Amino acid sequence: MANKSLFRSLFGRLLPWTDARNSEGAPAFAFTPRHALAQYAATGCLNRTFYASAEEQLEKVIELADSVDVELVARTALYAREAGQMKDMPALLCAVLSMKSPALLERVFDRVIDNGKMLRNFVQIVRSGAVARKSLGSLPKKLVRRWLERHSDAAIFAASVGNDPSLADVIKMVHPKPGSKAREALYGYILGREVSIEALPEIVKEYEMFKKNPHLQAPDVPFQMLTSLPLSAERWAEIARNGSWQMVRMNLNTFARQGAFALNGVEAAVAGKLSDRALIRKAKAFPYQLLVAYTHARPEVPAAVKNALQDAMEAAIDNVPVVNGKLYVCPDVSGSMSSPITGHRKGSSSSVRCIDVAALVAAAVVRKNPAAEVLPFEADVVDLAINPRDSVMTNATRLASIGGGGTSTSAPLRRLNKRRAVGDLVILVSDNESWVDARGGRGTATLAQWNVYKERNPSARLVCLDLQPNRTTQAPDREDILNVGGFSDHVFELIAEFAAGRLSSGHWLEVVESVELPPAAFASKAS
Repeated sequence: MANKSLFRSLFGRLLPWTDARNSEGAPAFAFTPRHALAQYAATGCLNRTFYASAEEQLEKVIELADSVDVELVARTALYAREAGQMKDMPALLCAVLSMKSPALLERVFDRVIDNGKMLRNFVQIVRSGAVARKSLGSLPKKLVRRWLERHSDAAIFAASVGNDPSLADVIKMVHPKPGSKAREALYGYILGREVSIEALPEIVKEYEMFKKNPHLQAPDVPFQMLTSLPLSAERWAEIARNGSWQMVRMNLNTFARQGAFALNGVEAAVAGKLSDRALIRKAKAFPYQLLVAYTHARPEVPAAVKNALQDAMEAAIDNVPVVNGKLYVCPDVSGSMSSPITGHRKGSSSSVRCIDVAALVAAAVVRKNPAAEVLPFEADVVDLAINPRDSVMTNATRLASIGGGGTSTSAPLRRLNKRRAVGDLVILVSDNESWVDARGGRGTATLAQWNVYKERNPSARLVCLDLQPNRTTQAPDREDILNVGGFSDHVFELIAEFAAGRLSSGHWLEVVESVELPPAAFASKAS
């Protein structure tokens, strides 16, 4: 009989040495600066998280951006905005480029700074002094003026919503040259000057007329412009019926508060709109948006409308991979996962927590893969039966209700090994700060357990989906291990590609590095 003790010791020596400590002080593997930058860009929101302050995130991102080549900074900004749907981090990386490579900033600016909110974010970050400058400087001013010139009057008017800085502040900083009498009047209107109503663009005229006579049809303006007006329940009902899918999804609580749902037919009209598959596809809705709407919905929002959000979720998970073979998905339900997914922001923290997103990923995967097994974990696996026929929202709510305890990312793998389970793909969804299973010697408990699993399942693959800004992992990238950060639905596409063996050894970082930079003569279309 073989000497088991001897073989265990030999196995331990095959594990690589850890080279870092995570935020809990437990052994871990450090991401390369290139990978860490992508990780922060895809998950960081420059707000306080469970493990890091906003200031620490800012300092780390600038440090990482200084340590890599400028083209990666530019590609990461594009990836974080276009695939990751992030806001603050892409704007920060553009601010960094304004110092490190103005030429690259000019090439990526229009794709990253793609709406008024992003424009204000960029200006705010540059003027804050965070990237060693407190004024815009000649090139950023030129790019902001270009942004204003290339966007329509309606887009400029929509961008005037918001403060710190306001669009009026931005206009005062860059002094754009109006290209028409209507644009000149619009700038004057935004700056609070006396202008002739007749000289204004049509959309502004409609808004001003609506302010004077709310019985007119509501103009197609940002919702915030309407909430400041004294509108009747009937007017709110009309806005709910006629609004875009995204606008209605984002403002269900306002409709409830203003009495719109109490009027005949409004509840059914809104529910029908939200569950319309054609409108869902047109709006490019992704699961996280629906989770936000469902989680934020107050008790006054009718049950039929909340049920429509569940129906919409079923349509929005079409790109969740269907994996050939056996699949295990393991959401982290430990105490640290109670942190808001976008961090703590004074007065406006999201009610959606990391645990909610982890539960959503698990519920979506099992909905598309009914044979998949869900193994929620904290210090150990939490036994909870999940019915794949239940809705994604129902299962996500059940999983998110567990919560508490320490973190052991090796726990589900240990359970699978104890059962001598077979399977083709294991997905760990976590903040990746494992500490309960901290060990001495080589490697981490997670990597050790994965290697045991691999001996039994040689073609199996492991995905470590990290939901928070992080610089370490418990299982470093290799042919069978993918570390990916973020909580947009793009991660589902990456998991599908990895499970099918279509991602090379570079994995996620290679996806970021392959983002195509616009040519130097890039000219974006006006909106």
